[in-house]
Amino acid sequence: MTDPRVSRRGRRRAGPGGMRRAGRLRELLVSGVVDSFGLALGWTLVVLIATARGGLAEAALYNAAMLVGVVLSAPVTGWLARHLDGRVLLRGAAGIEVMLRFGTLFGLIAGWPAWLIAVLVAVQHVAAWAGFAGMRAEVSAVDSSARSMTRYAVSIAGVEAAGTALAALLPVGPHGYPTGGLLIAVFVVYLGSLLPTVLVARRARIAPAPSVPVSFTWRLPQPRLLLAGAGVMLLASGPALLAVPVTAELHGDRWVAVAAIAFCAGTLLATRAVTALGRLHLPAVLRWSLWGLGMLAGWILAPHWAPLVLLAQFAAGLSQTAFEGDMDARVAVEARPESVTRDLAYSASVRALGGAVAVRLLPMLYAAPAIGLAASAASLILGVITLLLWAALTVAPHLFRRTDPVQSAT
Repeated sequence: MTDPRVSRRGRRRAGPGGMRRAGRLRELLVSGVVDSFGLALGWTLVVLIATARGGLAEAALYNAAMLVGVVLSAPVTGWLARHLDGRVLLRGAAGIEVMLRFGTLFGLIAGWPAWLIAVLVAVQHVAAWAGFAGMRAEVSAVDSSARSMTRYAVSIAGVEAAGTALAALLPVGPHGYPTGGLLIAVFVVYLGSLLPTVLVARRARIAPAPSVPVSFTWRLPQPRLLLAGAGVMLLASGPALLAVPVTAELHGDRWVAVAAIAFCAGTLLATRAVTALGRLHLPAVLRWSLWGLGMLAGWILAPHWAPLVLLAQFAAGLSQTAFEGDMDARVAVEARPESVTRDLAYSASVRALGGAVAVRLLPMLYAAPAIGLAASAASLILGVITLLLWAALTVAPHLFRRTDPVQSAT
């Protein structure tokens, strides 16, 4: 069925042909990859500078601010989607984000107060994730299959790991960041990587959705599903989200780069893993619990021996990317046509909410060497939940008979 959000202009340009749809998907994928690479490069440098300046606590503050920004992006995106078409939303978000990218990195180097940097980080990620939701809605408008959404998530996660690895390998000066021409190059990549998004927005297909009530914009869609996703992130994502500062503190900056490569390698297998697990026809929440265990398992021993960080991040890259793609595909399939952009924003925001709590609590409860203890405790909780769900599926399968649209699509 044709998506009513797609404007006439967008349909005329894209056309019904498979080749044009494939070309549009490539456009969206390339612009997303370039943007995510630049963001990962600059953000990793921000985290490493923060770790050198204020230790794990300051790095965790900025990570929490980043994730809070993602949370706030959902209602903001819902409001914007009521008033703006895809072209204006994508270009406006990119324009605001480029200024805030500059402000956060420059302010950190200039020694601005940590609270001010945290505020800039939060607002920056409101804009960034509003744009990201708009991009995923554009992908869904061209091809709403679960495979396309997962492939997009895999590509983004993989290139983010590459940007993280490059940032960790950059030579730094006495204050913990690159200097001279190299610093200028970092700023150019960090800011200029948003240019493809501005260009690809000219063919945006998403029209405004003024028929959606304002109260509906702020209401959590599919609450049981999204709260389950937030719970998985709360329990499972902390060690992986804090991998950069934890690895830098325990094993040195060089291991950050290698661990990022391992994370990238894991993401490349996420699509196959989603397909393989989908053949078991498990309920969504049970699948997500298994992905959560995959995020955690390697971190139980990783603090004690540097090479185990590679295994931990490989498993985390596979599991986290598979979980995000699985969840986004489920949300996109079940969303009303006029609210896909908003629902995808909420999907990311509730995951970020769980992650924000995790990265803020972990440094308060555990020092970096004790991250393995936290991973063990969270694994135990998720393991018990998984066993209970599995038992319920075995004893009372009628509770899970409703067809999972993501599994059907796979």
